[in-house]
Amino acid sequence: MKSACTLACALLALTMPSFAQQGMAHPAITPRPTTTAPVTPQATAAQVGSSPQDSATYVIGADDQLQITVWKETALTGPLTVRPDGQISMPLLGDVPAAGKTPMQLADLITAGLKKYVNDPTVTVTVSQVNSKRVFLIGQVGHIGPIMITPGMTVLQAISTAGGLTPYANGKKIYILRGPQGAQKKIPFNYKTAVRDGNQQGVALEPGDTIVVP
Repeated sequence: MKSACTLACALLALTMPSFAQQGMAHPAITPRPTTTAPVTPQATAAQVGSSPQDSATYVIGADDQLQITVWKETALTGPLTVRPDGQISMPLLGDVPAAGKTPMQLADLITAGLKKYVNDPTVTVTVSQVNSKRVFLIGQVGHIGPIMITPGMTVLQAISTAGGLTPYANGKKIYILRGPQGAQKKIPFNYKTAVRDGNQQGVALEPGDTIVVP
């Protein structure tokens, strides 16, 4: 009887550490999923050099940057800049008039020219950067440099887009320079008259104009 009791005590002593370890073991902790807030891209205003919003109706102008793609013809594919005379230079075709045409019209013109050299050419023209539809502002304005112009944009609107006049600006002596270097016209513009009376003084902005605010 004594030996049986001794054996039972020994077995109990052997099992107690196991129970103690189980009782003190920490429960497994399931890591909480990490929540990442969705990243919302910031809206950016249209800038000079951006691609046109409506490429189907956009009219190409001087200084615009184009991407010409001819399917399976890498030698004829690449970026081109419209020269001041409104033309681009392409292998095989030489000078091609681009200014005044939409991308689709220019693609059709290039396609017609390449048919003599390439079997069933497929041409795509995209405007990668708009540089022709802009005016420049210099002098006493908030932001000196080029801005994009829209049809019918007034001088007042252009100045506002450029951050308005500085406190040192002479609003009565503003003028617009128009035309090529050496043959520029100087068109006066009275800012105060335009603000007071809404009189735009017959000045309609054109691409390439420079607004000077002394």
